[in-house]
Amino acid sequence: MEQADLKPGDVVKRHRLSTRLWHWTNALTLLVMLMSGLMIFNAHGRLYWGQYGANDDKAWLVIDDAGDTGFVELAGVRVETTGVLGIWTNEEGEVKRRAFPYWITIPSSYDLQAARRWHFTFAWILAIALTLYMLRSLWNGHVRNDLHIRKWEWSLSHIWHDIKDHARLRFPTGAAAKDYNILQKFAYISVIFVLLPLIIFTGLTMSPAMNAAWPWLLDLFGGRQSARSIHFLCAFGLVGFFFVHMAMVILAGPVNEVRSMITGKYRLPGKAEPAPAPEAASLEGETA
Repeated sequence: MEQADLKPGDVVKRHRLSTRLWHWTNALTLLVMLMSGLMIFNAHGRLYWGQYGANDDKAWLVIDDAGDTGFVELAGVRVETTGVLGIWTNEEGEVKRRAFPYWITIPSSYDLQAARRWHFTFAWILAIALTLYMLRSLWNGHVRNDLHIRKWEWSLSHIWHDIKDHARLRFPTGAAAKDYNILQKFAYISVIFVLLPLIIFTGLTMSPAMNAAWPWLLDLFGGRQSARSIHFLCAFGLVGFFFVHMAMVILAGPVNEVRSMITGKYRLPGKAEPAPAPEAASLEGETA
């Protein structure tokens, strides 16, 4: 069916098989990596810039406790987080002094070695899946046809119009809903070509073995502690993307959106025009 012939209610193919497989693989992989990464962070709840960092060095982010008070300190500004971050109670009612609570980490009890095994195993899955997806997307035209930002889309008025439509919860209907809008393109390009590659390469930079093999990584990211900070920021950038993504899925119609990411079939949103009554169709034929 031609793009011009599409109308609300039509069922179209929206997501390729490679996109659907990568989407669900990525969802599971990033969830495990985030939760195991938070357990690794619990070993030292501070972030620094530069090559080195320890308790007495100036940290730009601290999640810790001071006596009976848990707190988060960002750039010198401290906020009390007792019961959630810094100090919290586990399932047995025991008070624990760790940055992140048990219900958001893998494993739930403190085990740095196990967390690293989970994290590194799924890091390989993430890297291999991303590489295969990028190559496949270049081969099948997904990047060129779906993600490429065309010249007219760079117009500030076009971008501002799309921002206002999203703010007012006005989503495309009919044929316009089949393609990614400019904000979706910005978001997906940022995730696929910026955040995920940065997550992978900053993770490699924190590995002593990779420092020996590729010492240029330390220079590229300004030191191991800087790489750790960038790694953390990218991870929470992905968390932010997830919450915005889920909000848009719910607002745009979760059944239709999730079905399209499972089967590839997508029903164009909008008010479908009713089919003409038999009598009206007969009269139109006689008039013609």
